[in-house]
Amino acid sequence: QVQLVESGGGLVQAGGSLRLSCAASGRTFSRYKIGWFRQGPGKEREFVAGINRSGDVTYYPDSVKGRFTVSRDNAKNTAYLQMNSLKPEDTAVYYCAAFDQLGDYARAGSYDYWGQGTQVTVSS
Repeated sequence: QVQLVESGGGLVQAGGSLRLSCAASGRTFSRYKIGWFRQGPGKEREFVAGINRSGDVTYYPDSVKGRFTVSRDNAKNTAYLQMNSLKPEDTAVYYCAAFDQLGDYARAGSYDYWGQGTQVTVSS
């Protein structure tokens, strides 16, 4: 089992940047594939980034491609989500999640473990 804790959320103006962290504890972090999701008010949970075990393959939906960058440091048991050029529509609770079996990075049902989320608010 792995426990995930997100941090780094906050209030930022449109056009600004934030870096979220996802700290893991428990089983070996490097065995897990990591995804980042968000859920805005009244919206469904949405995939925003994924990264493979070694960190050399990443996935993004078109809505954030070129603005968000996912990375990981397996030595520090931490994953990151760098968010640039933020827009008001990026306002949401952001979650990191982990899975270690076959699955689709973009599908929430693939993930076995979730953090508690961190709020990101982008003002216009």
